[in-house]
Amino acid sequence: MAAFDRVVIVFNPHSTGDAATLASELRDDLAERHPDLPLELAPTQRAGHGRELAAAAARTGRPLVVSVSGDGGYNDVVNGLMDAGNPDAVAAVRGAGNANDHRRATKRRPLDAAVSHALRTGETQRFDLLRLTVTPAGGPPVVRYAHSYIGLGITPVVAVDLEEGGKGSWREIVAVVRGFRRFRPFPVELEDGGQIEVDSLLYANIDRMAKVATLSDDGRPDDGQFELVLLPHHSKLRVLLTAIRSATVGLGAQPHATHHALTIRAPMPLQLDGELVELEADTHVAVDVVPGALRTVG
Repeated sequence: MAAFDRVVIVFNPHSTGDAATLASELRDDLAERHPDLPLELAPTQRAGHGRELAAAAARTGRPLVVSVSGDGGYNDVVNGLMDAGNPDAVAAVRGAGNANDHRRATKRRPLDAAVSHALRTGETQRFDLLRLTVTPAGGPPVVRYAHSYIGLGITPVVAVDLEEGGKGSWREIVAVVRGFRRFRPFPVELEDGGQIEVDSLLYANIDRMAKVATLSDDGRPDDGQFELVLLPHHSKLRVLLTAIRSATVGLGAQPHATHHALTIRAPMPLQLDGELVELEADTHVAVDVVPGALRTVG
């Protein structure tokens, strides 16, 4: 049996990465290779719409839902598939963003070739997901999923400045410097009651991010665990040296985990596959791995 019976291509028509053109090219390539395969373009109309489109597409049958996007757009599609709860739904991403961390870390072949291979053989891959449970003080828990990483500390602070300053090599450098200068460590309470100040905390499902940073020697998205990259508070020089190390020789082996939780004691942003989430003080954050939750090709 073929791995899927139709393809739905989700994209943002106003993307700075020209996702509309890339989505049309992918549809045309697949139509030429597989003239009997139903193909649909699904442009988004607003923030979060990709999640709704993906959920609607994934509820029945054996669809392949492709996100032509960066990591944030793919996060929407992955969460849509998890909302649908259909074990026969398959996801994939064609990079059209700035970093495209997930695609860079997991790519085995061009996407049109991967689709043809899956149709011919029925083969797909299984990747883990990170389940994020955020519980505000006095509020109900909110659950979201990440395909690549969840970041607290300097990572989302720099991301905020990138959003405000725009993308492009020089603007990115200015944004990183600005974020680094205004960054302050954040206080957290761990599950055992211990309290520490943290410069950066990354829950990583892949071994690299931001094009050049190597997070671990052995991180894989299909090993049933995530890497816990925790940097307790040190001087800014130490943080800078760690960033340089990640961009050159890498951070080396990191602790593995399947669960980690803490309570943040100050308002701060959290980064979820490139998407920013603002957290209030005294919010409880729990991260768990969900082994093999994402069925994919690529």
